[in-house]
Amino acid sequence: MSETTTPTRTLPPELEVLRRRRAEMGESIAAVEQALTAPAPGRVAAWAERVHAALVELSADLRVHVEVTQAPDGLFAQVVASSPRLAGAVARLNREHTHLLPVVETLVQDAEGVVDTAGVESLREGCADLLRSLARHRQAGADLVYEAYVVDIGGET
Repeated sequence: MSETTTPTRTLPPELEVLRRRRAEMGESIAAVEQALTAPAPGRVAAWAERVHAALVELSADLRVHVEVTQAPDGLFAQVVASSPRLAGAVARLNREHTHLLPVVETLVQDAEGVVDTAGVESLREGCADLLRSLARHRQAGADLVYEAYVVDIGGET
């Protein structure tokens, strides 16, 4: 018996860059998750420092994501130009950006002030909310790219 294989599709360079950036953001999200789930009792300062560092990295990746997608020649402009029917989805993702950026920046600042168990729990809750929002946003973005280009950008490197 012979195995059948599905040919792999070569992505256009701009979508390959998008895939790599998506993977980088996925790594930043994973770093925040790992930092949050580390034990904090008896080591609140070290825990908060690790969470802060992970949030700073995530914030940087999110800012790059917004710049790349919202640039005049960026992904969203290309999607709307090639598939005007997706303008509503693009507008929704843009609105999400205006919510996500200040949330992550607030959490970065909050992480600097954690000194006790109450602060740990508060930061964990805020970060959990952010991570859920990012998961939904990333899925909506992947769906948008699929609808526009019939390409699964995934998130793997």
